[in-house]
Amino acid sequence: MISLTNRQARQFMLLKQGLTGEYKFTGKQGAFDFVRQAGCIQYDPVNVCGKNAELTLQSRVKDFTKDILDELLYKDRKLFDYPDKCLSIILTEDLPYFNRYRQDSRNHAKNYPEMKELINYTHSFIEKNGVVCSDDIKIDDKFYWHSAIHWSAGNNLSRSVLEQMYSTVDLIIHHKKGTRKYYDLAEKYISSEILDAPEPLPDDFEHKKWRVLRRIGAVGLIWNRPSDAWLYICRSDNQIRNKIFQELLNENKIIEISVDGLKDILYCQIEDMKLIEYVLQNPELKPRCELIAPLDCFMWDRKLIKSLFDFEYSWEIYTPPNKRKYGVYVLPMIFGENFIGRIDASAERKEKNLIIKNIWYENNIKQTKELKSAVENCLRRFAKFNECENIKFI
Repeated sequence: MISLTNRQARQFMLLKQGLTGEYKFTGKQGAFDFVRQAGCIQYDPVNVCGKNAELTLQSRVKDFTKDILDELLYKDRKLFDYPDKCLSIILTEDLPYFNRYRQDSRNHAKNYPEMKELINYTHSFIEKNGVVCSDDIKIDDKFYWHSAIHWSAGNNLSRSVLEQMYSTVDLIIHHKKGTRKYYDLAEKYISSEILDAPEPLPDDFEHKKWRVLRRIGAVGLIWNRPSDAWLYICRSDNQIRNKIFQELLNENKIIEISVDGLKDILYCQIEDMKLIEYVLQNPELKPRCELIAPLDCFMWDRKLIKSLFDFEYSWEIYTPPNKRKYGVYVLPMIFGENFIGRIDASAERKEKNLIIKNIWYENNIKQTKELKSAVENCLRRFAKFNECENIKFI
C-alpha cells in the first residue's frame, strides 16, 4: 500500500485528469486520447454554455472546439454515441465490449410482437432513402415501448423503432441538429471487424470487472463504496463490487492508496504508478483555472470530492427553484490544486455574448492578482469556446 498526503492525492487526481500544470491533451488527438483514458464521457443535451461532453473536453484539451468532437463522432467515426454511464460517448473500437447490450436489446424487442415488422420496414426505408430522423418515418400503429439499455420510452413508434435499431447498433447516429438525431445504417460506417466481432469477455462478471477498471481510470483515485461512479455496473451491489476489487488487486491491475485524513482506502490503476511516484516528490505545478462540467468524470463521486478537496457540489438543474442554492447550470471552478468557487454562465449565441450571472468564491479563497488574472484568462478561453466575442457581467 502507498501512502499519500491530501495534497499529493489532489495533485494526482488533477494531473491524471489533465486539469493542472501544462496541458496534457491538445487538439483532436488530445480529445480522442482523453476519451480513451476515461473510457467514456457522459452526454447530456442541455446546452446553456456548451453540452456536458463538450464542457468536459474544453477544460483539459488545449485548442478544443466543438467541431473537434463533432468530427470525431460523425466524420472520423472514432467515437460513438452509446450508453455506458448513462448516455455516453465511447471509443468505436470498444463496441464489441457492449455486445451483451446489443443482444439484450434484441431479446427485449421480442416483447413487442409488432417490432420485428417495423424494424424490417425501417431498414428497407433507410436503404432506399438514406439518412432519416423520426419525422421521416411514418408509422400509424401505437404501442408503448421502452429501451432495454437506457431511459428512452414512449408511444411515438417512429422514434421508438429508430431507438430500438440504434440500441442493437443496426443503426448509428449519423449526425445531430441540436437535440434531434439523424440515423443511417451502421454497416455503411463501421467496419465488419468491429460490428461482427465476437464478445471479448466470457461472462457478465468479467464484463463488470472490465467496466469497473475503466471507471477507476476515469476518476483517477476512488474508493470501494456505493458511488455514482459505478452507475449501471454495481453501485449498490457490495458483494459483487468487493469481489471485483479483490480480483483486480490479485491480478495486479490496481493498487491500494491510503490518504492522510481518509479512513477509506482508495485505488488507482497500476499503470498510474509513474504519476504516483511523481507526486510523491511534491512537485510545484503551474496553476491553471478551469471550469468543470456538471457530469465530468472528475466529479462522478462528489463525496470523494468533498473528502479530498473540501468542496460540495450539487447540479441543481433538477432541483425545484425554491430549493436551489446557486442556479440551474452552475459550473465548479478550479485553480491550481483547489476548487475556488463556482460560476453561473450562459452563452447568447446570436449576440455572441458570454453572460456571467454570478461567481461565488469559496470562503477561504483570497482573490489575489494572480487568481483574478487566471480567472479572466479562463473566461476569455471559455468565451472563445462558445464562439462569443464579448463577456458581460450582470
